[in-house]
Amino acid sequence: MSTNIHPIFNRLLQREDRESLLHQRSVVLWLTGLSGSGKSTIALELERKLFNEGFMAQVLDGDNIRSGINKNLGFSLEDREENIRRIAEVSKLYVNSGIITINSFVSPTLAIRAKAREIIGKDFVEVYVNAPLEICEKRDVKGLYKKARSGKIIGFTGIDSPYEPPQYADVEVFTENQSVSQSVLKIYNFILPMIQIS
Repeated sequence: MSTNIHPIFNRLLQREDRESLLHQRSVVLWLTGLSGSGKSTIALELERKLFNEGFMAQVLDGDNIRSGINKNLGFSLEDREENIRRIAEVSKLYVNSGIITINSFVSPTLAIRAKAREIIGKDFVEVYVNAPLEICEKRDVKGLYKKARSGKIIGFTGIDSPYEPPQYADVEVFTENQSVSQSVLKIYNFILPMIQIS
């Protein structure tokens, strides 16, 4: 760390103060899965359910983040690692602010997600939005698989760049045969004991 940087973390309001004000405990839900698996749809519905139940939550979505804080990054493995590192650091700030953070990112490798978990710590909850490649490609909601198959996109996860599924996800939802509501409810029921303050 530079000798010109003098952090004041110990003088800030503490996480517990903010959680007490919000009547909730904060966590980071890290939704990972192939493009088209349903991550963003589930994240948005989960955010709405949490809000309706009286919790303060914030979605961080891959496309939104890449149009702002990470718009200078490409899709090389190195840039993807930096993308996730920055998001993990932002998520850590949200957690310390008492906010439940719902992250929707492909985050394709075990190593990338392990780095995010390392940065965020014990508040990291990995959610695997599991849908087979053929289902995601059939949905192709953004037209990206078609472009990848035709060579217009190089290094697309699941086509010519690998996706490594979680080995021990905290929660797994199967969007091939589960509705959005069913997936959201499963995640919500899992985290409810974590975020409630009695």
